[in-house]
Amino acid sequence: MSAGGGKKAILAALSANAGIAVAKFVGAAITGSASMLAEAVHSVADTSNQGLLLLGQRRAEQEADQLHPFGYGRNRYFYSFVVALVIFALGSLYAIWEGIHKIQHPEELSNPIVAIVILGLAICLEGFSFITAMRESKPLKGNSSWWRFIRNSRNPELPVVLLEDSGALIGLIFAFVAIGLTMITGDPVWDGVGTLAIGLLLGAIAVILIIEMQSLLIGEGATPEEDAAIRTALVDDRRIDRVIHLRTQYLGPEEMLVAAKVSIVPGLTIADIATAIDDAEARVRAEVPAARVIYLEPDLYRTHSPASPSSPASPSSPASPSSPASPSL
Repeated sequence: MSAGGGKKAILAALSANAGIAVAKFVGAAITGSASMLAEAVHSVADTSNQGLLLLGQRRAEQEADQLHPFGYGRNRYFYSFVVALVIFALGSLYAIWEGIHKIQHPEELSNPIVAIVILGLAICLEGFSFITAMRESKPLKGNSSWWRFIRNSRNPELPVVLLEDSGALIGLIFAFVAIGLTMITGDPVWDGVGTLAIGLLLGAIAVILIIEMQSLLIGEGATPEEDAAIRTALVDDRRIDRVIHLRTQYLGPEEMLVAAKVSIVPGLTIADIATAIDDAEARVRAEVPAARVIYLEPDLYRTHSPASPSSPASPSSPASPSSPASPSL
């Protein structure tokens, strides 16, 4: 659902931004508006962003090989990081430079009403893209706030598109107000102020995305809700009575690695232990579908053993762990 929804939102944004970019460049050429030109560059950046996101999704679909045994899912994180680091940053720097230049050397606008009409059309198209992104994000967002969804989502494309579209709408309002004030006051310096505001807005979005995508690229674990669900699913109280320690990491937006040491009830046969491990894996996948790669290590829980430095959350950890069970990939 997240991959399909993300692609639909990206394509909607790509179509809207490509058309808007052409209209804005035409408007900038007719009016000479710096804020309109900054918005045109903004739309070109957004269009390039969507192209990179689609490329990332395609690269992520490559089959796992010897060099990358866990697959290429993190390509989606990498290309989203490129979007934030390069495209947004360059768009922001250009708009800030152009805004400062126009404030220092203001130029009169010609046919500003053309810019107003184009901006109104652009707001409608960006609104369509933004509503599409919100609709595709709702199944993943659940009951959390939009800000929390952007901060906690392991899907990189939808937060990028949401921030792009919200930034584009706010930027269009900045340009609309700047050109309107220029028409009302006759002072073209407002056009430069609007351009500078657009640049600062892009910079703020870039910083947010860089922080979030960098965290995903390094590797984030399960959400607190997923972690709790995995721990509950691992224990059946008949053969597995506790989780000694648990480590998780997202290998891609829809693929999580789960590695856990679980306490086996004493007295079970090897066949019983193998069945218990298989059943635990099945329960985890049923509760958290993203948990596709699971490694479970059966062991005995020894209350008299000292705590392991690598497992501070558990009261004890065995000194001589058993051999891990065969993973299910």
